[in-house]
Amino acid sequence: MKKFAVVGCGRIAKRHAENIARVGSLVAVCDIVPEKRDAFANVYGAKGYDSIDSLLAGEPDVDIVAVCTPNGLHAEHTIKSLQAGKHVLCEKPLCLTSAAAWQIIETEKFCRRRLFVVKSSRYNPLLQGLEKAIKDGQLGKVYSFQVSCLWNRPESYYTDWRGKLFPDGGTLYTQFSHYIDAMLWLFGEVSEVKGFQQNAAHRHSIEFEDTGTVALKMQSSALGTLNWSVNAFQKNHEIAFTLLAEKATIRIGGEYLNEVQYCVSESPLALTPSGNGANDYSTYNGSLTHHREVYDQLVQALDGGNQAMIGAFEGLKTVETIERIYKAIADK
Repeated sequence: MKKFAVVGCGRIAKRHAENIARVGSLVAVCDIVPEKRDAFANVYGAKGYDSIDSLLAGEPDVDIVAVCTPNGLHAEHTIKSLQAGKHVLCEKPLCLTSAAAWQIIETEKFCRRRLFVVKSSRYNPLLQGLEKAIKDGQLGKVYSFQVSCLWNRPESYYTDWRGKLFPDGGTLYTQFSHYIDAMLWLFGEVSEVKGFQQNAAHRHSIEFEDTGTVALKMQSSALGTLNWSVNAFQKNHEIAFTLLAEKATIRIGGEYLNEVQYCVSESPLALTPSGNGANDYSTYNGSLTHHREVYDQLVQALDGGNQAMIGAFEGLKTVETIERIYKAIADK
């Protein structure tokens, strides 16, 4: 049975602990906030530590470290865990800069450990069906697409590290990096970016944008738009992908990207909505939960199976793209 440690005892850590209980044993957790650390450790029967350094020193038999700390700390905690001889499962985003991502990649290679990144949108069956249809040529040439990410995050959400340029990073990192990853997975890499940003409703609580819109030219020559905001009134509105292609027009959407809202295609398409619910954090909801699939594939990959886990290079692509978007819309 594989032994796990969780670094960071915040909201998403619960999803990790629940799944670790299915596939292994949670032996250690750490957090700098004693109350959070002790409560989490007691619930899951793990030993609590006040720092990642003390955890790694005190738990030499841990096989896998799940990094669930704030975005800007992912690189440090991932690199330290790899250097200690642990495999790592890092929550999204991998980190906040491409330079840090390359440091992680080089550390993984040098230490001969494996780094996996939580990219839950790739387990969404609607996106899986769409990606397969594109890859198999069922849709023909993709002409254009629209990605709409419109959620609600009230002022009360932005406490502690949330809303700070560091270690939060920005709305695209914290709320919508899963869907940047999905966009790249479906349509390939970005060639050009132009757009705008503003902080329309959170000027007293966050240090970056709450709304943005960009036009994208992809390396495939497809044109796209990405619109995002956390200003939807009272509740999350939608995550939606609209695609116009040679042989189909498709829109998948809904509050959690769980509905086929429009599909006219030359041939039948296998587009099945997910039966999973959203990550419920009591005062707000996140994306669809797919941590079960993440952990199943992680264990199979480490046991020598043929499962292709999402690693550091895929994490790097998302970070590079978000960096490019923010650079393109800076001060606009």
